[in-house]
Amino acid sequence: MEFLNGPYGLVHAFGDDVEMMLQRVLILEDNLIIAMEVEEILRLVGIGQVEIASNLEQAVSAIHSDSYDFAMLDVNLGETTSFGFARLLLERGIAFGFVSGYSDTLDFPSDLRHVPLLNKPFDEQAMRLFVQTLSAIGKPSAM
Repeated sequence: MEFLNGPYGLVHAFGDDVEMMLQRVLILEDNLIIAMEVEEILRLVGIGQVEIASNLEQAVSAIHSDSYDFAMLDVNLGETTSFGFARLLLERGIAFGFVSGYSDTLDFPSDLRHVPLLNKPFDEQAMRLFVQTLSAIGKPSAM
């Protein structure tokens, strides 16, 4: 068994042929090109359903109407951040991670510094490890 060092310590490194446990993902990203890139890579790593929200209103509506295994949140959304939405996900028990140009979470609110972070730009391998990390710490949500 191979393990990789992740934000929460050691994470089991699944082989490419192992189906991911997480199948329904919400992406909160205000840049459509980046959102489409994330969607494409998620499909390459085995995620079945990907929904894109381009703003907080769409994201809140999405989690109130559907269930998600995890969410990927861009930190900066124009004039606001996704931190408030992240707290809503915590309350609902939905696993999530941040996708950002920030190199670490030191400047994030203290209650969100533990959240996994995928640095932009990213590639398929980085996305695969990020999804595996979320899979290891999360569980499918139930509405």
